Amino acid sequence: MDSINVPKGYGKVNPEHHLEVQAQKIPQLPKRPIISTLVISAIAGLTLVIGLMLVALIHKSTTEPIDESPSLSTSAESTIKTVCNVTLYPEPCYTSISSLNSSPKPDPQSILKLSLQVSISELSQLSLVLKTMNSDAAVRDCRDQVEDALSQLNDSVSAMVVGEGLTEAKVKDVQTWVSSAVTDQETCLDGLEEMGSASVDDVKKKMRKSMEFTSNSLAIVANFDKFSHIPLH
Repeated sequence: MDSINVPKGYGKVNPEHHLEVQAQKIPQLPKRPIISTLVISAIAGLTLVIGLMLVALIHKSTTEPIDESPSLSTSAESTIKTVCNVTLYPEPCYTSISSLNSSPKPDPQSILKLSLQVSISELSQLSLVLKTMNSDAAVRDCRDQVEDALSQLNDSVSAMVVGEGLTEAKVKDVQTWVSSAVTDQETCLDGLEEMGSASVDDVKKKMRKSMEFTSNSLAIVANFDKFSHIPLH
């Protein structure tokens, strides 16, 4: 019987040949250029930075208070300093009046009124202190002098009606009243020293501020004619 010759290797798969065929069938993805990748990354990073900066600016604008107009603030500061420069104690004058001023354009009359209010406040505190001290004759007399000074300063404020300018006659009246208030405080200290009161040093210490502020008010009203270049509002 004739034998059938089967070709060697028939029905067997060559592994290497199979892998080559598969490799040919799988499509190769195009490689992205490195430069394109870097450009895209840079753009994304820049966009993120700009976004964060915008968020920070928006937050700052919504949380910070709006500053007052520099021109108005400078105008008020300049006017108060000009008026206070005629006093013996310009720094306390400027500091105390600035803390009370609410007008963007204060005039000499409003500044004088604020100065008088500061003087009244200090004298009122002194009056309360005197009432708590030993009630000897010298202290009682001093207390009466302080009360009279307060009355003089209150009369001065009452004469300065809002919306009305200070006439020459009114300026003289205010100057007389404020001058009397200064004299009252000096008389108080003189009486304590003459009567040898043990409280003289303590009263002097407590009266220092009220004397300074009342002196400033007197200087302002005494030089009122020098502020004619500053308009009344």
